[in-house]
Amino acid sequence: MSEHKVKEDPVKMHKDANSLMEAGKYAEAKDLFAKTGELYYKGQNYFDSATMYYKAGESAFALKEYEKAVEYFTKSAEICFAKGFDRFGVSALDYAKDCQKALGNTAEVEALDKKIKEVKAKLESAF
Repeated sequence: MSEHKVKEDPVKMHKDANSLMEAGKYAEAKDLFAKTGELYYKGQNYFDSATMYYKAGESAFALKEYEKAVEYFTKSAEICFAKGFDRFGVSALDYAKDCQKALGNTAEVEALDKKIKEVKAKLESAF
């Protein structure tokens, strides 16, 4: 009665995705980072989940897939802000802003700029 389904190992997937990225295989890396981010999230490892979505965004950015990159950076930022990793969240928003600039989306760039300033002000007032 043993189950033959192989359990996916997010730590191994994480390492494999990093290797793909280092080898310049951004398309494969992007998909693996996103899948790993999902697994980490389901396992309640929110920091690594946010990191994986961030890396998926970096891979998409390298491929000039700016819309997809915005999606991943935004997902990373949302996890960060929900879990208190605000500085990392700002970093993700900054990258999303670069993607929106590349797409020529002025309104989105301004909205992200405003959000980044708000978070940074909140962080500074915490000290």
